[in-house]
Amino acid sequence: MNNWLSLISANAFMPIQGTEIAAKVDGFYAFLLVSSLISSIILIGGMTAFIIKYKRQSANDKTAYITHNTLAEFTWSFIPFVIMMVIFYWGKVIFNELRAMPDAASSEEIHVVGVQWAWNFKYKNGIKQYTKDGISKDNKLGNVEKQVMVVPLNRPVKLVMTSNDVIHSFYIPGFRNKQDVIPGRYTSLWFKADKLGEFQVFCTEYCGLSHSQMPATIRVLPEADYKVWLDANKPAEGAVSDAGKELYENKCRSCHSLDGTRVVGPTWKGLYGAKREFESGPTVDADENYLRESILNPNAKVVKGYPAAMPPYAGQLSDDELSQLIDYIKSVK
Repeated sequence: MNNWLSLISANAFMPIQGTEIAAKVDGFYAFLLVSSLISSIILIGGMTAFIIKYKRQSANDKTAYITHNTLAEFTWSFIPFVIMMVIFYWGKVIFNELRAMPDAASSEEIHVVGVQWAWNFKYKNGIKQYTKDGISKDNKLGNVEKQVMVVPLNRPVKLVMTSNDVIHSFYIPGFRNKQDVIPGRYTSLWFKADKLGEFQVFCTEYCGLSHSQMPATIRVLPEADYKVWLDANKPAEGAVSDAGKELYENKCRSCHSLDGTRVVGPTWKGLYGAKREFESGPTVDADENYLRESILNPNAKVVKGYPAAMPPYAGQLSDDELSQLIDYIKSVK
C-alpha cells in the first residue's frame, strides 16, 4: 500500500523523491490525505443522509425516543482510535528513520554553517564551499552565487550544522528532511541520496531581509565522480584532522592523552560517543555539542574523578579551529 500511496503523492504535487525515506514520507502523507477524505465523506455524507431521511414531515411527526446505542457509540469511538494509533506508530517509525543516524554516515561528514544569507560547507578533507570571506556581509543583497554541496550516490551523509548569526533552517524538499540551524550549538541530520542530479536547499526559518534569497544546491554524483571531485578540490594544506592534530599538540597535549593514559584531564581515546559521568548532573553522551561546551566552558560539566583545572577557550579559538579540534577528537579511537 505504501508504494502506490507514495506514487500518487509524488506524481501529483510533491517534489522528486531523492531518497528512500522520501518515498516513505510521501506514502504516509498520502495516507493522511486519503483517510481524511474518506472520513470527511462518511461524516458529512452521513449527516446529509440523516437530514434528508429523518426530516420532520409535519408538526406532529416525532422520532422515537432513544437514550443510547452501546454498539454504535463504541464503534464510532474505537475505529477513529485505531486509525489514530496507526498514524502515530507510522509517523514514529518514519521519524526515527529520519533521526536515527547510521554509523556509516559519520564516514562522510560535512559541516554546514548558516550565515545571513548563504550556506557554507566544509568537508573533512579541508574543502570549503564558502561565500566570499565566509561572512554575512557578503550576501546582504542576495547576489552571491549559490553554494553547491557535492555528495556521493547511495552513501549515507551526515551534516553537522551551526549558525554564525541567527536561527536558520536547512530544508531539502527532495529528501523530505529539515533541521533547524542554531547559533552557539550543533544540530545534525543525515540522508542517503539514491538519485543523481541536483536538489534545491531552502532556509525555512525567517532570518532577515534576504531570507528568501538564501540559495544552495545538493549535487549528487556517482561514487567514482565524487572521488574525482574530492581529489580535484582538496586544498594544498591537507585534511582538517591534520589541523586538529596540530591544535592538540599546541594546546591540549599536556592535559589529555590519546592512548587512554590518565593525566590531568580525561583521555581522548574513544571519547566521542561515550557516556560521560560528572561530579554533578545527569550522564550524557559525548556528542558534538558536549565537546563544544567542554572546550569553550569546561567547568559547565566536570568529569567525575577529575579536577576542574581546564581554562575556558571561549574567544581563543575561531569557529574553524573549534570544528577542526572536534573532528580530531572524533577521529581518536
